[in-house]
Amino acid sequence: MNDFINELQLKIERLENEINFKNGLISILSHDPKELFGTFLWLIEELEQKTLSEEDFFKLLPQVKRDAQKNLQTIQDSNAWLKTQYGDFKIKPVKIMVMDLFHYLEEKYAAKLKEKNIQFYFKGDHNVFLTSDRLLLEYVLDKIFNNAVKYSFAGQDIYLQATTEGDQVVLSVIDSGTGIEEKYLSTIYNYGSPIFLGTAGEKGVGLSLKIVKNFISLLKGNIQITSAENKGTTVSLFLHKIIE
Repeated sequence: MNDFINELQLKIERLENEINFKNGLISILSHDPKELFGTFLWLIEELEQKTLSEEDFFKLLPQVKRDAQKNLQTIQDSNAWLKTQYGDFKIKPVKIMVMDLFHYLEEKYAAKLKEKNIQFYFKGDHNVFLTSDRLLLEYVLDKIFNNAVKYSFAGQDIYLQATTEGDQVVLSVIDSGTGIEEKYLSTIYNYGSPIFLGTAGEKGVGLSLKIVKNFISLLKGNIQITSAENKGTTVSLFLHKIIE
């Protein structure tokens, strides 16, 4: 009877977390587009009514661009999550060499790494592999690595580290950037948690890590974040070598 009650409580907890996740996502999606299009409309109307000069209009465009990039990222992240909600969605395990993941990130972020003069290195066994869903895993690493670049200063290094622990592969993205204050670490997956600008003014809505945690759960793994203000952040993924 106790086992049944414990299992039921776990199911209730998972459902509550899923409901909270969806409610928060709906709130973001309903708010951000209004903010973006409202700003566009205001600028155009002010320009048409000549209450805003063309010079001031162009001065405001960089901010509008940052807002547009933030909202586009929100939509892309949401679409990635929505694909996992279709009735026929299934994990598709394939053999993945960890070095292939390193090269995927290296190539995708080549321009941003060059722009910030950041060096990207691999640590660990070059022959490590795991069997997992490539699309979900690439999405997860993409979002974690994007944050590492965002919160790193020019000239710093970022590492992708791979280690094995029994039947698990531990993938860690390690940076020495701005880090996170201890008081914020416990709220990092909560909606309404503080949003911080990147070292080059990059903006976000804090949605990516929430979806990352959801995807890691689908991959039957775990995520661990350790960080210290002004010392950097390490995000570790604990993944089974094989998932079915």
